[in-house]
Parts: sequence; structure tokens; C-alpha cells
Amino acid sequence: MGERPRTCAACQRVLAAHEVYFRFSLVLEGEQDVLDAPDEADGGHGDALAELVQRLEAGPEDADELEAQVHWERSGVACSECRAVAVRMLTPASENAGPH
Repeated sequence: MGERPRTCAACQRVLAAHEVYFRFSLVLEGEQDVLDAPDEADGGHGDALAELVQRLEAGPEDADELEAQVHWERSGVACSECRAVAVRMLTPASENAGPH
């Protein structure tokens, strides 16, 4: 038995055995450098982090849903066309400008 056909993770096209494909691994992680400043009405004495944790615990979202909002990970293969779209989308315009 031969190897199972590969499928592009982006467009779902089945890739022929002779086609070039591209492996990828993508991780998106949410970060925040600074919490919002304490509300002036609070006199700046409130513990903003403790308040945030309390709001999260009281909220309707479960822990898995909250984690999914700050950490997303995928890997797979992409066809040549989808690779070109991804590279174009993730390359800053100044790097991609070329001659005008």
C-alpha cells in the first residue's frame, strides 16, 4: 500500500504524489505587555490583576475557551499556491516592495 495522499491544510486540495508541498507549523500566542492603569476613581489602590482574575473566574467562558483565545497552534502541509498567499500575507510591505 502506498502513502496516503496529502491534502493542503488551507484549500483542502488533494496533492498529487509528484507535487511539491510545504510543511508548516504556526503558533499564535496572545501577549500583553502592560495591564490597563487602575481607574482614577479607585484612587489607584485597586489590585488590577486580582480584579481581572476575579472577572475571568466569574465570566461564562470555561478555561479551555479562554486558553484557545490566547494560544492557537496548527501544523500541516500547504500547496504552492497557498504557500504564496501565506508568505505574501505575513511579509511586511517594506520587505515585499521591490522596484517601482
